[in-house]
This record gives sequence, C-alpha cells and structure tokens, in this order.
Amino acid sequence: MPSVDTLIQTIRTTGAGASCTPDLAKGPWEFDRVTGYGPGSSMGDVIPVGAPRQGALPEQYRLAANDELHARIRAAKETLGSRVVILGHFYQRDEVVQHADFLGDSFQLANAAQTVPEAETIVFCGVHFMAETADILAKPTQNVILPNLAAGCSMADMADLDSVEECWAQLEEIYGAEPDADGRVPVIPVTYMNSSAALKGFCGRHGGIVCTSSNAETVLEDAFARGQRVLFFPDQHLGRNTAKKMGVALEQMPMWNPRKPLGGSTSEQLQDARVILWHGFCSVHKRFNVGQIEAARAEFPGVRVIVHPECPMEVVDAADEAGSTDYIRKAVAAATEPTTFAIGTEINMVNRLAAEFPQHTIFCLDPVVCPCSTMYRIHPGYLAWVLEELVAGRSPNVIEVDEVTAADARLALERMLALRPKPMPGDPAPASTAHAPAPRSREGVADAVVASGGPVGSAAASDSVAGSTAAAPNVEV
Repeated sequence: MPSVDTLIQTIRTTGAGASCTPDLAKGPWEFDRVTGYGPGSSMGDVIPVGAPRQGALPEQYRLAANDELHARIRAAKETLGSRVVILGHFYQRDEVVQHADFLGDSFQLANAAQTVPEAETIVFCGVHFMAETADILAKPTQNVILPNLAAGCSMADMADLDSVEECWAQLEEIYGAEPDADGRVPVIPVTYMNSSAALKGFCGRHGGIVCTSSNAETVLEDAFARGQRVLFFPDQHLGRNTAKKMGVALEQMPMWNPRKPLGGSTSEQLQDARVILWHGFCSVHKRFNVGQIEAARAEFPGVRVIVHPECPMEVVDAADEAGSTDYIRKAVAAATEPTTFAIGTEINMVNRLAAEFPQHTIFCLDPVVCPCSTMYRIHPGYLAWVLEELVAGRSPNVIEVDEVTAADARLALERMLALRPKPMPGDPAPASTAHAPAPRSREGVADAVVASGGPVGSAAASDSVAGSTAAAPNVEV
C-alpha cells in the first residue's frame, strides 16, 4: 500500500484518483507564510488571529530529496541517542512515522514520553495541543518540540478561552452557582483532549474534567454524578454521539454558538439541557457521510463499517461500530477471518492499517484523498531540521505551557485518570497493569504500536499526573 504522500503525487502526475486540492502535492513550507491551516481537510476553516506561524525552513531542507532527508534524520538520531525521543501520531504521514520511537494517539504518546525520563527533548510529530499536553506531563528538565509551529488543530481552535469564559458567565447568570439538594453543581465543564492547555486549565479551575473519544461515556457519567448539566467542548459530534448513546434526548442537547446571544438558545432551552454542545467539529471526520456508507455496502456486501465518534450522528448511526483510533486498530487486529473494512477516520491511519493487515480489505470511506491539513504540515524536512538543530546545541520550536495553566490542566487530567474506564473489546483482563505504547525500534522497523493495557486502578487518583510513568488505558483520541 503506497503512502498517502505517494498517492497524492501519483494523482498529481497521472490524474488517477482524486484529492481535495492539488496543493497537497506541494511542500508544506510553501504555506508557512500564508494565513490558514494549509491544504487538506481543514483548509476551509477560519484560523484564529494570532495562531502560531512557522518561520522559513532553511533551503537545504526544502530542496533535499527524501532519501537525503531520511539519511540525515537517522544520522542525527544516532548522534543524539537517548537524549531525544520522537513521538508519531496515528494520523501522521508515513514518511515521518518511520522515524518515530513511539506511535499512538495524543494521550498515549504524552504518557509514553514519561517512560524515557533520560530524554532531554521530546519531539512531538503531531499538532499543537498534543505538544502542549506532552509539556504538561513532561519533567521540568525536558523540552517539547513541535517540528512545524503551523501544525495546529482547527477543531481545538474553535473553542478559545475568552469565548468559553464568556459562555460560562452567561450560564452562571441562568443557573446560579449553588448545588441542588443532592449536592450537584449546576454545570460541569468537560473538554475533549483535542483542546488547548488553556481550556484544560479552565476545566481544572471549575471542577471540570478532560475526556477522550474512548472514555467520554465514563467521563460524562462522572460529570452527571457531580453536576446537573455538562458543558461539552470543543467537538459537538463526540458529545452528541456519546450522550445519545447514554439515553440523553436530542432536545436536551442544545448547541452553544459563541457568536450568538446565549449561544443561540433560549433560557428555557438551557434550563432543560443536560448537555450543552459547543459549536465545534473535526474537519477530517465531517467529510464522512451516509452516502459513502451506502456505496460501500452496495459494492462490498457484508462490509464492516467502523467510524470515529467525531463523525456526524447520522454517520455513526449508519455504521456498524464507532470508536477511537485505538478501538479501530484493535477491531482490525482482532478479526480472525479475512474481512472487508470500510473505515471513517484519517486516511494516513487507514492506509497504514491496510498495509499492516494485508489479509483484510481495508479502505477509507471517503474516496477523495484529503488528509488532516495540520498533521500534514509535519514533513521529513522539518524533522531533519529540528534534529540537526538539537545536534548543534539549539532547541527550536519549543512548546511551553505556563506553570499556572499547567497546574490547573493537571487537575482536570487527574480527575480523568482517577476514573475506571469501561472495558473495550480486546482489552486485557482487569488485573493487567496499565502501560505505555510499546516502543518502536530505533530503526523504525517494528510493527505499529499495539493498544495500551488494562484499566487504571485507584493508584492513579493519588499519583500526580506529572509524576506518573504509566499510560492510562482506553484514553485514546
């Protein structure tokens, strides 16, 4: 199975297939000075003023052939040795993933970095909020580097601290701040892991909690036990799909649009609400639709359709299953007979699964090649640049979360880790010990990382997140 970048270049030269924009075939450095998220799924989203921008990548890295870049990356890694650890997200391009020491989702990777305390630098080949989370969990002596500062996240940007604080003030005017007879406060804020450190800190200060796509139901159960309602941000679809599964009626899930008075709802609607959904979404998963599922079923009778819960509700309802990136990987790995899978998530991960499990027929529901815009901003040229800068004694693109925000964010993360997640298909027995994703070989030839271990016990509640060396299981995004 060719890499997504190879597919894009083939489409450019032969016209065989379709991509969402021909600009995908260009080097990402061509967009470093352009306002926007870059070509790919989020290219139509409006980027906030003041979003991080990447400076010009030196010419030697822009002009170098891929083989040269890979050789330079390997040489720099060998020189740096255990002083650096490279983290690669599931959605990252293959040309970068091959150099990763760990492969996983954002929270798995942030925790995995803690298993190599000798590493002075964590190079996170993902997007900005992921690097922030890694910095929150890292030792004070460790730096976290994002190879391309323009690798943000349009969904995370859809909920900013000022807008959420204004929303909170309006909700307090409606609900007050006093708990009910059962001791439940009027509203509990819940932020998806795919959010800024500032919003994780907001939740920490206001009794809130962080969730991931695999433990969202467990987190909402906890929030409902402590609060009368939930303010869920930034992804409306994960919130809606999870709450609906738990039996919350759609009319009890009003949308909060920060550009409208009271978010676009009436006081009465908000009084009746159980989950207030933020007007945010993932542009990767918004691309999937019911028509694609119908087409897959027509062409491949018996196809098994699995989608990510960031997909719209009607897509999740039409699929056979919905689950996190790790759930999807587990489901494919656990299939004992040759199976046809139609998968609704980012195409780099889907193609990697197809290559890893050739006994199955695996394809992306969306036939148009359109990777995550911002994840695609990480290119071997940027990775070679930051590694060679480290060899030279310089640390570019360091991501730092101020200690006040980091401390508040850790509170929200600790509340999540203190919960006992529901077992997922393929999880080990409850007695298993939680662990970080298995490391890849230093040469990058090991198999893709398997899922993390069994449920977190009560020890997670008492240990500081920053001091933990175990990755929490079932907390994937």
